[in-house]
Amino acid sequence: MVSVFDVAAFILSQLGPIPVMKLHKLAYYCQAWSLVWDEEPLFKERIEAWANGPVVKKLFEIHKGQFKLALSDLPGNPDILNEEQRETVLVVLKDYGGKPSQWLSDLTHLEAPWREARQGMDTRERGDKEITWAALAEYYGGLLPVED
Repeated sequence: MVSVFDVAAFILSQLGPIPVMKLHKLAYYCQAWSLVWDEEPLFKERIEAWANGPVVKKLFEIHKGQFKLALSDLPGNPDILNEEQRETVLVVLKDYGGKPSQWLSDLTHLEAPWREARQGMDTRERGDKEITWAALAEYYGGLLPVED
């Protein structure tokens, strides 16, 4: 399985430098839709429900204090993703990649996986509760149209 750093590197190879918050939200949506479309996780690292939305703590630890990231800022390898993984990420980037960071953060705040993981927490509390793969697959899978 690829790492979140590989996925982030692929995202940055497609979009160029982007704000850190946007990178985290895009990685989150890539993981969610991989669980639905490909029926497997894209990367192994856990996603936590922080105050500003989903964050991959291992990725955060690499860039702590930076506002914007470029491909050269990360240890990941964008070429490690297979064709199916690349296709998933590219579809996510087509749908979400043009959106501003705050819009993506606001969207995650409206959706059940983040909200449910944040239950009982103060709105400003960082928190470290995990957004599980099961929660992602269930919620985003439920957004797909039902076929006859």
